[in-house]
Amino acid sequence: MTVNEYNKSVELFSDRIYRFILKSIKDVHKAEDIVQDSYEKLWKNVDNVNFAKVKSYLFRTAYNTMIDIIRKDKRSTYSEDNKLPEQSHENNYTDIGEILKEAVDRLPEVQKTVLLLRDYEGYSYEEIGEIANLSESQVKVYIYRARVFLKKYLGRMEAVA
Repeated sequence: MTVNEYNKSVELFSDRIYRFILKSIKDVHKAEDIVQDSYEKLWKNVDNVNFAKVKSYLFRTAYNTMIDIIRKDKRSTYSEDNKLPEQSHENNYTDIGEILKEAVDRLPEVQKTVLLLRDYEGYSYEEIGEIANLSESQVKVYIYRARVFLKKYLGRMEAVA
């Protein structure tokens, strides 16, 4: 990959990677750091990455970095406080977007990731498989399970409302 191709990859994909990571972890600073780390890793490996595959390389790198950070945060949170008290709150929602956001947040990380890539970012099953290091059939199964969960969750919310 040339320097011009590297710069073009920044123009083409940095915003999309940032949005994807931000939707997953909801921390602006961590999302910015993950995007920057992904491009730093690409720069270190620029001679070995083909420009045609740079998008999947960047998304996979960002995804793996995000997972590492989530695991590290969970370990540090667990060691600081072994049992967190349950937070109680009222579920008085006026916006379906809020309900959907809460439902997506309850998904397992891999289901949440593939669902966001497919439904929010519009990637194909094959591209999602490359990014998340899954087979195309695994991607389809995770998306199906996520959608079933969301349907059940939203159905429960209608019964409560």
